[in-house]
Amino acid sequence: MTDERVAVVVVTYNRADLLERMLAGLDELERRPEAVIVVDNASTDHTRDVLERSTNPDLLAIHTTENLGGAGGFHLGVKTAYDQGYDVMWLMDDDVVPAPDCLTRLLEVDASCLTAVREDRSGALVEKAAVHFDLRNPLAIRPKKASVDSAYADRASMPATVPVDNVSFEGFLVRRAVIDAIGLPDPSYFIFYDDVDFALRARRAGFAILAVRDAVLVRQLDFDQQHDLSSWKGYYMYRNMFAVHFRYGENVLVRLKPWLVALVVVLLSPLRGGRAEAGNVTRALRDARGMRSLPTRS
Repeated sequence: MTDERVAVVVVTYNRADLLERMLAGLDELERRPEAVIVVDNASTDHTRDVLERSTNPDLLAIHTTENLGGAGGFHLGVKTAYDQGYDVMWLMDDDVVPAPDCLTRLLEVDASCLTAVREDRSGALVEKAAVHFDLRNPLAIRPKKASVDSAYADRASMPATVPVDNVSFEGFLVRRAVIDAIGLPDPSYFIFYDDVDFALRARRAGFAILAVRDAVLVRQLDFDQQHDLSSWKGYYMYRNMFAVHFRYGENVLVRLKPWLVALVVVLLSPLRGGRAEAGNVTRALRDARGMRSLPTRS
């Protein structure tokens, strides 16, 4: 598949210095992509300067007039690449740097959905893609039961490819046939779970997703998944988790689980921080019900 035309799709927001390092990493790839499409989500820092200084002739910068969130940014970037006829879309956040042979190793694998494997700056395995994402058991409080980095001590312990149930849009490579079959990333998620949703749609359409051991991304930031559930991010975490259960729950009890979670959060809210989280979860439940239908293919 050496004749495939590859577009890297990057979404960034107010992280110009990280973006600059990531773009430098793309410039060092031994197999260069045919295009680098950067969606700048209305950044207010010096992101525009970084993009204007780039010497990559294949870089296309899209500056939005409002922050579309990661989900909206990836929807726009993938749509742009798809409409321009690229065969492969490689989705990338602004806080990872690919190893020089990362794209080479991905393109060697004959599959339509692939993900690179993330390490931190010390070389430790930090790949969070789920190897088991449970939407069947209504008692599973968190559907992610195991991830690559919980299943393997380090990257050397992995087989050459590992089937995964979902991905992050940090190093996820998708071939055009998948977009043909299931459509684009869903922009309505704004942040969180848009990548999970896309992976679930892809697998339900018959596309396996493989993590490729020898395709390495170095993550520049430490993982911090402990978001304040009483903040605006907490609203999106609840809403989008509920939407995934409503859309893809494999039985009625799983699809009812968001109601139980919301009830428990409201009852415990006096002990967990008060009205803000309770307000988030009730609003999230209401709004997630409006997301039950799958997105159209457009």
